[in-house]
Amino acid sequence: MAADPTHPSAITPPPPEFTIEVARFYTGLVSGACSPAGPDAEPNLGGRLFYAGELDAHGRAMVVAANVAGAASLATMGDDTAQRLAVRDGVVDFLVNSLDEALRILKNQIRKGETGAVCIAATAEDVQAEMLERGVVPDLVRSVEESGDGSPFIKQGAQRIPAAVIDDELTMLAWSVASGPAQWLPKLDAVAMECLPDEDWKSRRWLRFSPRYLGRVAKGVRMLFCAEAVAAEFARCVRERVECGEMPVTVEIQMNRQGERTDYRFAPSGAQENAI
Repeated sequence: MAADPTHPSAITPPPPEFTIEVARFYTGLVSGACSPAGPDAEPNLGGRLFYAGELDAHGRAMVVAANVAGAASLATMGDDTAQRLAVRDGVVDFLVNSLDEALRILKNQIRKGETGAVCIAATAEDVQAEMLERGVVPDLVRSVEESGDGSPFIKQGAQRIPAAVIDDELTMLAWSVASGPAQWLPKLDAVAMECLPDEDWKSRRWLRFSPRYLGRVAKGVRMLFCAEAVAAEFARCVRERVECGEMPVTVEIQMNRQGERTDYRFAPSGAQENAI
């Protein structure tokens, strides 16, 4: 294989901004908020209620991030079209008309420590007022930086999730395939899992659950914030698998660290190749 990275114009576009935003919110959610599910289980947000407020652009990303983290989520949306889109895109599991309906579903999910997202067809102001009147206090609320005013709940013991900040030293690693994504992306996910340290449970959980909850967005490309060494090892392992014929598909990899982007294309023998 050639020894130079491909020109960026020859590579598919970067991961959708929505995926990147979800990854950032996921990091904020799990930082200091997760607790072990058992002596041998990874920490997660199972059994916790996250109140996202209005299901605006930030709210959608935060609900998906909460799903990945294992929380149960409550959101609101008064617009009929936006409600249908949220259900169609898999952002929420249930659309209900009242807080009572939402709580019946959420209490069961919280009791079992399972994820689940419910949207009430009402304004955030009306739902929040009713929650305060009835003494419904979520465990987690949105940060002010993300336009979520959960301050009344903070006074009652709710935890405001940290602003979504990613370490500048991390590399944004993304990968896609030229064909057969349903077959080959899970195999590449497994390669990425092998490259991660055993103790990096946050990234391991992200790799396992983000494809499910990102839905259609994740069908074409995967991404992960990771150490530069992990990204380099992933590229090396993928190259080996393509070279030996274990993965007879063209794989494209992007690495972006501190604004510097490098692209690689590993193609099976006989195809046009440009790689590290």
